[in-house]
Parts: sequence; structure tokens; C-alpha cells
Amino acid sequence: MRVFDFNTAIVRTPGHSVVDGLRAGEGPSPSYPTLLSEHTTYIRALQDIGVQVSTLDPLERYPDAVFVEDPALVFTDAAILLRPGAKTRIGEIDELAPELMRRFSKVLVQGEGYADGGDVLVTPQRVLIGLSARTNALGAAQLQNLLETIGRHSAVVQPPRGTLHLKTGASLIDEETILATPSLAKSQIFEGYRVLTTPPDEESAANALRVNDTVFVGSKYPRTAGLLTDHGLKVVTLPVDEVGKIDAGLSCMSLRWFDPGLRR
Repeated sequence: MRVFDFNTAIVRTPGHSVVDGLRAGEGPSPSYPTLLSEHTTYIRALQDIGVQVSTLDPLERYPDAVFVEDPALVFTDAAILLRPGAKTRIGEIDELAPELMRRFSKVLVQGEGYADGGDVLVTPQRVLIGLSARTNALGAAQLQNLLETIGRHSAVVQPPRGTLHLKTGASLIDEETILATPSLAKSQIFEGYRVLTTPPDEESAANALRVNDTVFVGSKYPRTAGLLTDHGLKVVTLPVDEVGKIDAGLSCMSLRWFDPGLRR
């Protein structure tokens, strides 16, 4: 089974408070109706390729709760509750924990430091953990220890300064290949992998999402979509303009895993 073979996903409906979500720079707030439409389209796209999607209720107290990938990490045999690096997101852990405990026989809890799921890139060889403003060295080390208990090898990497999350600038698109921004491609943290570089002015397209035999890419990145198509991949483009206004993308909006007990 490949690391991007999934049949199950959890998403959370964005609350109206999502327009106040975290962002590093200035700019217009997202339109709630349009962002909700983008989220609905995203769910439908996962369902269209055979993923069973469970939708959790919105959490108005937590504007960023729609981005369920940050407070947790999931595999077929276990889940890990992470400790997000933004203080405003810590409460999301308690909200997500009951759902994961219901679904997984083994749920581990990170107890030290900080780590965001957006900094965790799972590859066939190892789990890459990127250091950032949201994932510190202590949190990365603790996560490594937890991963080791479930048989996953990992490595801590240092993305270039200014990278919000590791997966803001990189994504696994096949078992040997990573799509990355120019700065991440030059950083040498992906040694041993084939690296495709996003075209000029399409750096945000690096947050692509491989699910089964499909790669999802933001719809305003036609050259990246063409690059991946030329690489022999099936590409589906999805709108993420409003999601991008709060520094998020395709990978952030779901927790994905393969459930061997799921009947089609």
C-alpha cells in the first residue's frame, strides 16, 4: 500500500469565524460563503475518487479549526494528537480527541514542545518534520519518539527562513518525487528524492495533495498542473483562493488514512 492510498478522511465545516483565521501577512479577509463553497467542492472531490469523508461540526471558538491536519497525524494503525504552535489553536486538541479515540485503537499524545501537522510530510522512506514558527526542536524530537513507537522512521529538516510550514512549500506527488518551491528545492533537504520545482509566480501550488491516483492542485496554477500532467500524473484542479488568504491550502483541510476494515 502506498503512503498516499486513502479511503477515509475527516474534515471540519468552517465556522463563520474562519474569516479571522491566522495569517502571516496583510490582505483582504476571505469571503465566508466562497470559502465554504471551496470546502464543499474539496469534500466532493475526495468522495469522487472513493474516499469516505466524515464531516465534523464547525467550532466558532477556533477560527482555524477547519484545518484539521495541524492538530493531529493519522496512519492506518495509529493517530497522534499534536500540540499546535499557535496558542489560539491549543483547544482544538480536546475537540478532536474524542473523534480519533473512537476511530483508532492507539492514540498517542504529544506532551512536549510544539508541532503542527502542516510541518509533517510522510514519504515512503521516512517522515520528514520541518522546523518552523509552529514546530520547534523540542516538539519535533518528541514527535520523533512517538513515531518510533509505531514503527515510523523520521528526520528533522530545516526549511528556508520564511517558510510557514514544510507542506506550504512541498508535497509528495509520487513515491519518489516531491513538488517544491524554488527555495525549498535548492535547500537540499530532499536529498534522495526527485524534485519538481513550481513555475515562476506559482509557488503556492507546491501545497498539492496526492490521494490515490489523483493529484489535487489549486485551480489558479495552470503551469504547475501542466508540469504534473507531463510527469504522467492525473491532475484535478480545485479552487482554494479564499483558503489561501489565511495561509492554508489543500493538505490542511483533511485528515486522511487507509482503513482496512472499511467496506465499500
